[in-house]
Amino acid sequence: MDKLNKAFSVWLIITLLGTGAAWGDPPPQVLGVREKLPNGLVWLFSEQSGLPLVTLKLFVKAGTLQEPQGKEGLANLTANLLLSGTKQRNAAQIAQELDFLGAKLGAEGGDDFAQLSLMVLKKDLAAGLDLFQDVLLNPVFTPPEVKRKVAQIQASLESDEDEPGVVASRTFNKDLFGSFPYGHPIRGTREGLAAITPKDLVEFHRRYWRPNNAILCVVGDLTLDEARKWVNEIYGSWQTGEIPAAKLPPFPLLNDRRVVMVDKDITQANIILGNLGIARANPDFYAVQVMNYILGGGGFASRLLDNIRVNRGLAYSVHSQFSPGLEPGPFAVTLETKNASAGEAVQQVLAEIKRIREQPVSDTELNDAKSFLIGSFPRKMDAQSKRAWLMGYTEIYGLGLDYPWRYPELIRSLTSADIQKAAWKYLHPDNFLLVVVGKKSEIPPLFADKPRVGEEEKKDVQKKSDN
Repeated sequence: MDKLNKAFSVWLIITLLGTGAAWGDPPPQVLGVREKLPNGLVWLFSEQSGLPLVTLKLFVKAGTLQEPQGKEGLANLTANLLLSGTKQRNAAQIAQELDFLGAKLGAEGGDDFAQLSLMVLKKDLAAGLDLFQDVLLNPVFTPPEVKRKVAQIQASLESDEDEPGVVASRTFNKDLFGSFPYGHPIRGTREGLAAITPKDLVEFHRRYWRPNNAILCVVGDLTLDEARKWVNEIYGSWQTGEIPAAKLPPFPLLNDRRVVMVDKDITQANIILGNLGIARANPDFYAVQVMNYILGGGGFASRLLDNIRVNRGLAYSVHSQFSPGLEPGPFAVTLETKNASAGEAVQQVLAEIKRIREQPVSDTELNDAKSFLIGSFPRKMDAQSKRAWLMGYTEIYGLGLDYPWRYPELIRSLTSADIQKAAWKYLHPDNFLLVVVGKKSEIPPLFADKPRVGEEEKKDVQKKSDN
C-alpha cells in the first residue's frame, strides 16, 4: 500500500470515528443532509452525537464584495454590531445570557461572506436559538454603539501601521486590486468607516441579511427530525428579499514589473511579490494547490524555503500562497530579510518561480505534496465547528457535500505536466507587483536593469505619502 492509500485509509478511520459510525457500517459518502426552506434558506445538517453540543454557522453573502465604494468596512461593521444590541436586549444583556448558558455567540465579516455562529449545550438549545434569532433579525445599530465600534476599529487600524508586515500586506493588496473590494482590509479603512452612518448599517442589513442570501449549517447532537423542527420554527418566518447584484469594478492591469517602496526605519525588509491569482471555481484550483505546496506553501518541504533559508540563510521564513475567493484573489510570496539582502532574496524568489514554470517537478516532490494534502484533509472536519465551516464552504463555492470523498482523487490524478501547466498559466516572473517595506538607504538596487516606466513614479508617490 503506497503512502497515498495509507493516508486515505487513516482519513476514513478518523472520519468514521468522528461521525460515530459503527465498525462494519459503509463509509459515509456526504458531509450531511441538504434541505431548503420555502423562504429560500439553504440549510445543511450533520448529526454528531459524541458530545451534547450543537453548533450553528450562518453564512450570508454580505461581505466586502457587497460594499459600496466610499463605505469600506460596512460589511464587517454590520456583522460585528449584531451583538451590540437588539430591540429586546442591549449588549450587556446579550453577554449576560451567553455567560449564563455557557454558550459562544460570534459574528464576523469577510471578503465573500459574513458569519454568525453559535455553540451551545443541547439542553440549552431553545434559549440559545432565541438569542441567535434575536441578534440576527432585530439589531438596532444605535449611534453610541456604532460610534464606539468605529472608534475601536479605527484605533486598531492605526496601531497596525507600526507593523511592517501589515503595512506591506495592505500596500500590496491596495496596489494589486485598486478599487476592487479585495483591495482594502476586511475591517475597512479609516476614511470609509468615518463615512458610515447608522442608516447605512440598517440598510445594508435589510438588503443582504436575507434567507435567500444565506446558508445555515447545523452540526451536533440532534436527529434530522429535531434539527428540521428547530430550523423551521426559528427561521421559517425570516422574510425573503430581493438581493441587489454587486457592481464590481474591473481589476487593474498588471502587464509589467511594478515596484512599490515604503521607507521605514527597520533592520528587516518586509517583502511581498505576486500577481492576481485565481477564483475558487477555477478548474485548475487543484493543480495550483499542489504547485504552490511545492513552490512555497509546504514549509520545509517547499523550494523557496529550501533555497532562501536553508541554502542561503537570507530569511527565517518564506511562504507562498494563493487566496482564491468568489472572485480571483492574490498570489503572493512573503518574506523578511536584512535590508542589504533584499535584492538577492527577490532574485531568488523569481528564480524559483521561473524554475517551476520551466522544469517539471520531480516524482518525489509531486508524491509528497499529494500525500500531505490528502492526509491533512481530515483536520478540516475533526470538530463540530470545523465540520460546520466545511459544509458552508462546499455550498458557497458549489463543491457538493460529497467533496471530501472526491478530493483525494482530484489531487491524486494530477501529473507533473499538470503542475507545470498551472505554473506557466498563473505565475508571472515578468509581470508582477513587488512591495518592499524597509530602510531605503540600506536597500541596494533590486534589479540590475534600469527601472521601468512608472517604477520611479511609484517610489516618489509612496515617498510623499510617507511624509
